[in-house]
Amino acid sequence: MDLQTVWELVHSAEALESAGEEGIEEKLPTMASGTPRIGVIRDNAFWFYYPENLDQLKALGSQVVEVNAMIDKELPDLDALYIGGGFPETQAEALASNRTFRDFLKGMIDKGLPVYAECGGLMYLGESLVVGGKTYPMVGALPIVFVLEKRPQGHGYTILDVVGENPYYPVGTELKGHEFHYSRPVVRRPEDITSVFAVRRGRGFDGQKDGLCTKNLLATYTHLHAGGNALWGRSLFKAALRYKSLHAKNFSKHHEKGD
Repeated sequence: MDLQTVWELVHSAEALESAGEEGIEEKLPTMASGTPRIGVIRDNAFWFYYPENLDQLKALGSQVVEVNAMIDKELPDLDALYIGGGFPETQAEALASNRTFRDFLKGMIDKGLPVYAECGGLMYLGESLVVGGKTYPMVGALPIVFVLEKRPQGHGYTILDVVGENPYYPVGTELKGHEFHYSRPVVRRPEDITSVFAVRRGRGFDGQKDGLCTKNLLATYTHLHAGGNALWGRSLFKAALRYKSLHAKNFSKHHEKGD
């Protein structure tokens, strides 16, 4: 290999513009009552986050609040929650033991808290996680049992088409990301879940679908990078604003009635 020529080519090339980042630094309008608070679960189980994704949420004007699913007893006051990837199977016992937090999170999802989950976060939101033949109860927001296999069940770049209504992406949107997971989903009640992504490249759940949606929860095996899709952070931010606005109105109504 002619390393000198490669070196010269690298330094003679023009700088590349990051795709999809236009307008990220512009803050979106916030409410008079303050900026939205978006929680991010960061602990020994959930730690895979692109720094640019978190930077985008901050640049848009949100306050990012860290949460620990293994020791916290409940969520703090939040307007949305982002659960990234990691290896929850390595902390399955600790996650299962914190039932108070799991029950609280499920209750908030049932009440409509906007939640966006990727891979490990998706697994955590299922009914249970089976590791080495042992079953550990998880949040139970999705009627799915995730079984850990010895070999990767999905690995590589993905291309997804948004085909169903959801709180974050318009139908017809193309999403490009990546997946890497050893878990195999076993759907217990297919009639209770809605898949909103069609898999064009990758594995997802079964090579055909991914992206499960219920109320304001969207959970997917695919990881997205904010640099390739500015809509990711903007959509979560706007969902947080809507949730914050709704609860501000409800609080005002109760206050006027003297409740």
